[in-house]
Amino acid sequence: MMINQVPSFEEYLGTLGRLSAHVDPIPTTPEADRIRRASASLADIGEITAQTLVRWLETHSVDADVLALTVGLTQEKMKNNLRNHFGTAGIATLARTKPHELIEWLDTEFDLVRSLAAQRHRVYEFGDILVARAGTRVTAKTAGASGRKIEDELEQIAEDLQLNFQTRTRFTGRNGQSAPCDLLVLDDEGRQHIAVAAKGFDSTGSKLTDAVREIEEMASVRLPTQFVMAVIDGIGWKSRKADLQRIHGLWTSHQIDGMYTLATLSDFRRDLTRFATLHDLIRPVAGE
Repeated sequence: MMINQVPSFEEYLGTLGRLSAHVDPIPTTPEADRIRRASASLADIGEITAQTLVRWLETHSVDADVLALTVGLTQEKMKNNLRNHFGTAGIATLARTKPHELIEWLDTEFDLVRSLAAQRHRVYEFGDILVARAGTRVTAKTAGASGRKIEDELEQIAEDLQLNFQTRTRFTGRNGQSAPCDLLVLDDEGRQHIAVAAKGFDSTGSKLTDAVREIEEMASVRLPTQFVMAVIDGIGWKSRKADLQRIHGLWTSHQIDGMYTLATLSDFRRDLTRFATLHDLIRPVAGE
């Protein structure tokens, strides 16, 4: 069996992308005196354009995070998105050193100019305040949907290949030990052959460490005849590189058989086809 060359960790890191959809932030509420002052200064701008916002940053670089709040980015999401695009999480520094690039990015990715123009003179009612306070619940639902994005893609590939599979289950390996998996491929007799982990996060936290632990558990209990694969994506991993590198280390040491992102799903499909063919789970697919 030909073994594909494992990309370096930095090459893998470069394929990570943002998973979560943008949440419309128009219902909002002031949080502090600094934000109120910055909001007032934005309201004083005659016309909101990319050029006038660049000029505003010349005297308000320390308040650049207010622009991120304008488009609905929490502090954590702002830092993760900045780190993903610019390689740094310091928005005030970017406002001083790369104001044009910062405004262009905020407008292209998050519709800053339209959003700010729509919000800055709006009169808010009590219902708007309640909607703003419910924003964390809205974000949580969106995060859940983004976490399902990878699983949905994997299920579609498994269905396309006409595999017998289960989702969000456990597989049994060495000495009857079991481990969690998000996709499990079986033969018609129920023997378990391929276990896949799907871990997508745009935010950071203990759940990323839990994901690493689960994949390590999968690697530790697998039988020599079983294949273990992991599809991992989301810019939250860029803030937890050490955790991500632990998984990459399992790949380079051949404790797992593949590590992919949404950008490399064609590689996942190719390898899943190859592994399934080795166990006579599908007929060889022409061209793969």
